[in-house]
Amino acid sequence: MNWQELIEERTDVMAGKPVFKGTRITVEHVLTELGRGMPEEELLRDHPRLTPQHIRAAMLYAAAVLGAQEVIT
Repeated sequence: MNWQELIEERTDVMAGKPVFKGTRITVEHVLTELGRGMPEEELLRDHPRLTPQHIRAAMLYAAAVLGAQEVIT
């Protein structure tokens, strides 16, 4: 899967935060809810425009961002 097909950053949408294309749903929101323990099924039910592919794209996006950062110990 290529997360770039589903995620974009536009300065005119959600202050430039990464969102799923065609929505105002941020990657941050999805990852936060999952991290807090929300089941994927509930997240998808609460946001009908999201698909399981969007959730996987959010995880791949986060991994790509973290992989590009220098780790400071």
